[in-house]
Amino acid sequence: MEAFYVPSEGDFKRWVKEAVQEYFQGALFQTPAVPDGQHDLMNRKDVAKLLQVSLVTLTDWMKRGLPFHKQRGRVYFIKAEVLDYIRESQSTKARYLSGINHFGC
Repeated sequence: MEAFYVPSEGDFKRWVKEAVQEYFQGALFQTPAVPDGQHDLMNRKDVAKLLQVSLVTLTDWMKRGLPFHKQRGRVYFIKAEVLDYIRESQSTKARYLSGINHFGC
């Protein structure tokens, strides 16, 4: 008589996890390496504290293009996107101000 194996819930979870990992390791789904902490999700209060602004100012910045994501009525930010936006905004502002100074204003 041949014995058969009944997989447990843990076995199924492991198999699914391994299958998903194999799928996303394919050539089409290679994602660029992101330093630790750069995919951190942050809420409005965390971002306001990071940027040292009020929640009112943060809301204004969101209306002006600060990237955010809504999930079930809540607002979240990806830290890397916020930092990239701030860097880009600062460089644009610096270019604008250098142009004003160039004209003698």
